[in-house]
Amino acid sequence: MPALSPLAMAAPLSGESSIRGMAGSSEIVITTTTRLAGAIHSLRWNEMEFIDSADHGRQLQSASSFDLAKPGPFWAECYNPTEAGSRRDGAGDRSTSRLHSIDFAKNKLSTRSTMAFWLNPGERSEGRPALNQTDLSRHHLEKKVAIGMLGLPHAIDYQVTFHVPPGERHTMGQFEALTGYMPSVFNRFLTWNRSTGKTAPLDDGPGEQTLPVIFTMREETHAMGIFTPENPQIPNGAPKASRPSYGRFRFLREKVVKWNCVFRVSDPAGIPSGAYSLRMFVAVGSLNQVTETLAALAKRT
Repeated sequence: MPALSPLAMAAPLSGESSIRGMAGSSEIVITTTTRLAGAIHSLRWNEMEFIDSADHGRQLQSASSFDLAKPGPFWAECYNPTEAGSRRDGAGDRSTSRLHSIDFAKNKLSTRSTMAFWLNPGERSEGRPALNQTDLSRHHLEKKVAIGMLGLPHAIDYQVTFHVPPGERHTMGQFEALTGYMPSVFNRFLTWNRSTGKTAPLDDGPGEQTLPVIFTMREETHAMGIFTPENPQIPNGAPKASRPSYGRFRFLREKVVKWNCVFRVSDPAGIPSGAYSLRMFVAVGSLNQVTETLAALAKRT
């Protein structure tokens, strides 16, 4: 394994923070930690934890993947800057990602960090080798999070910006703008249709589809949904980004479920460096409160 850079060896900036906002009879409380370089470790509402923060991948966080202009099948984890840290960080108390700034007050949080590669040099994912030569990438991530926006207490405004550095050649970038790893008790997957306002059962997939998703407990007392009304903002000269899609995954052995919101940019001539951004909304509450919040967001955005 290559020696760590001076940046990676520096004492980490504290990533400890907590923001909150009333949502019905309970507060939504979001917590970040130094262990995860300021990524979101916990989201609680009405005595329930919504995030399964077991290692440095299972958070409410963002990540990206690139092909390094290599021929052959694309495999996301081979060049995979990840907000919370690397696979090797495991359940440890330190992240390979580096937090550069964090600001929080009341219901608002913002961070800027450099993302670690999920794989360390020499590691493999499903037999496929890491394409990165360092443990720390040059990809920066900014996020802005606010609880209770647009007059909707159960809505969390979540804005992310990926800064793709110059000097790297990629023909495809996959941006996991946001993913949520949740306890397996959130065992019902639903889609939400903006046109009709109705939900429908969604199979386990795994994979993506075009409708926003909601994960709910069977009792419908606690649920979380993800929705974006916007198209990604991309650098000048970049090809048009794909419309965001929504994934769902159930990992039976690990006893965890995952949703995500993803967009992609591709160009055989190479995608440009610069800022790639997306604004999303996460809705938290009972299933009824989540669907009402999504409907209100659709009208106000």
